[in-house]
Amino acid sequence: MVIDFHQTLEVNGIRFWCYTAGHVLGAAMFMVDIAGVRVLYTGDYSCEEDRHLRAAEIPQFSPDICIIESTYGVQLHQPRNVREKRFTDVIHSTISQGGRVLIPAFALERAQELLLILDEYWSNHPELHNIPIYYASPLAQRCMAVYQTYIKSMNERIRNQLANSNPFDFKHISPLKSIENFNDVGPSVVMASPSGLQSGLSRQLFEIWCSDKKNACVTLMNGLTAPLNMQVHYISLPAHADFAQTSTFLKELMSPNIILVHGEASEMGRLKQKLVT
Repeated sequence: MVIDFHQTLEVNGIRFWCYTAGHVLGAAMFMVDIAGVRVLYTGDYSCEEDRHLRAAEIPQFSPDICIIESTYGVQLHQPRNVREKRFTDVIHSTISQGGRVLIPAFALERAQELLLILDEYWSNHPELHNIPIYYASPLAQRCMAVYQTYIKSMNERIRNQLANSNPFDFKHISPLKSIENFNDVGPSVVMASPSGLQSGLSRQLFEIWCSDKKNACVTLMNGLTAPLNMQVHYISLPAHADFAQTSTFLKELMSPNIILVHGEASEMGRLKQKLVT
């Protein structure tokens, strides 16, 4: 069964409906009403609007219980413009020095946001137009059709772009099916899955590129055994709420009972202490 946001359904006397959660296209927070007791389950959520996602909604009334993710605990994200600038600066600098950039990423979630950032940056920098960008993930390619279709489920910024062209019909980015189809003859940017570099095209490219100090990888995972000379940059562009978002969300929600989930135990303990003090 498919339901819309804010549409109320009732099954065996239990009523439920959902709100936009941010995080990823289609992500939903569910409100469940059982005998007059209302429980909000956030799932993964983000109160920060980015290039394409709406921010999580604040329900119009307080639930009796809020079950809320605590992935980032008491950590604070850097401002989004600072994180994005670091991301594009690393890539531009590496390309300018004749290097290649590997971006290991999930096929869904941040991949589409990062591709929007890259396509916009390339459009604004004509000197990069001869440098190819690829995304190498069959699943990401299938996901792209969904993103191209459901633009009206995204934020106002990206809906307004639809008047000129579909923002997910990228001008400077092409899909890459396999390493056999890759003409690796100069600087390039490749976003490839899996994000953990444990196998697949991201691992293949890592092993080819990691011995050259001109190249860069924008994430670092543990357990890599190849000789590492390439530059490694960890740049956080999360789709989860940080402490500032969580505390503001809960203050506005005013739920008398809060259950923390989806977090490391000690980090959840620190979050609990900051929320109650």
